[in-house]
Amino acid sequence: HGGMNISRHFTLAELTRSQTALRRGINNQPTPAALLALHDLAVHILQPLRARFGPYSPTSCFRSPMLNAAIGSGPNSQHVLGEAADVKIATISNLTLVEWIATNLPFDQLILEFTTHDDPHSGWVHVSYSRSQQRGAVLRADRHQGVTRYAPLHL
Repeated sequence: HGGMNISRHFTLAELTRSQTALRRGINNQPTPAALLALHDLAVHILQPLRARFGPYSPTSCFRSPMLNAAIGSGPNSQHVLGEAADVKIATISNLTLVEWIATNLPFDQLILEFTTHDDPHSGWVHVSYSRSQQRGAVLRADRHQGVTRYAPLHL
């Protein structure tokens, strides 16, 4: 049922795709609750981005707890709940993407991750949508001596 549409332009296969899961034989199928969250994420975030900027595919969306651990992400990641996507859109900078989402869409967290000043297309944008909370947090993530640090991003 990987070809199942989650929203008009996004399939379950696309939102659960993972090279790491394929290589390691990790089951990356969402629970019913995560499937519902993926639908909300697609409707409120992914579809509006496609309508504004054209076709793209999230670089990471749902991650099972086993996959999330395998890639070294924290156990509280919203990706495990089906509430988060990592997005890059080739035609715009990541900062432009953050600014557009912050101005136009409801969101829980919006994080400009590992984007450097000398390369506006480096890194990616993490965006989450949650039925239970929409904190509207806008952050920047950078690595300092191997440690990821989060700080408010002032637009």
